[in-house]
Amino acid sequence: MVLNFIMEVIFFFMTVFGTLGNISVSVNNMISWCGGPEKKPIHIILMHLAFTNIMILLAKGWPKTLADFGLRNFLDDIGCKILIYLQRVARGVSICTSSLLTVVQAIIISPRASGWRRLRPKSAWHILPIFSFFWILNALLAMNLIHSVTSTSLNISQFMSEDGYCYFMLEIQKTKWIVLPLMVLRDAVFQGAMGAASGYMVLLLHKHHQHVLHLQNSKLLYRTPPELRAAQSVLLLMLCFVFFYWADCAFSLILSLSLAEKSLMPNVQKFLALGYATFSPVVLIHRDGLLPECWHAQ
Repeated sequence: MVLNFIMEVIFFFMTVFGTLGNISVSVNNMISWCGGPEKKPIHIILMHLAFTNIMILLAKGWPKTLADFGLRNFLDDIGCKILIYLQRVARGVSICTSSLLTVVQAIIISPRASGWRRLRPKSAWHILPIFSFFWILNALLAMNLIHSVTSTSLNISQFMSEDGYCYFMLEIQKTKWIVLPLMVLRDAVFQGAMGAASGYMVLLLHKHHQHVLHLQNSKLLYRTPPELRAAQSVLLLMLCFVFFYWADCAFSLILSLSLAEKSLMPNVQKFLALGYATFSPVVLIHRDGLLPECWHAQ
């Protein structure tokens, strides 16, 4: 009983902390985007990432908190379908946006003579069609949830995967084997791009570190460019994403194969599912001044 109360408090804290953190990130980048002489793509990408994180927290964190505190059956069938659908879409868009952020940052810090510089977005408006593609793609991949989710307030016996306020119906679970490979393909493509861009940034940062050591040995003063410090911030953000994503996948797999119904495992899995949306703003707030400086340095 005490343990359940502690978990309820933790989920409530994560939801509030994450929502406020993402709002702060969004407002800060909106001010930098609107106040600058030129609209920079990096700001709009970060605003979009914060928005998707807020959607995840509002669609998953708040209902989970209400259910934990005893407020069940507060959603009808339509409300449940909309809520779970938004959770799935927002999670997918967050994965795609995180990958886009890494790729754009890698292009920014690439040498001027590199061919990658030609792929750099000329303005923030060139990013908007990419966002539209992300939303359409993930909206289509989540369409099966409209038919497979229903509210716990309905008295139907053929359910599985209870989440406190919504159920997944057993007889339509077979459709997941059509959607699941497409979701795996999406994650593989975008995480592959994220990994390649991150590796490229690590290589460039290593070369820069060797250059700094050479200058220090030559007793010359050298200051790290803001765009490279911003790249370090993005790499740290991607490490945060990779940790929570793969830990969530691992615990979800363990739960699907486990026969134990009452354990800490479901709570740990839900903690990991909210982890990236909750703690990623900490990385961005910590390095808050670096990203705007990056663009002024360009």
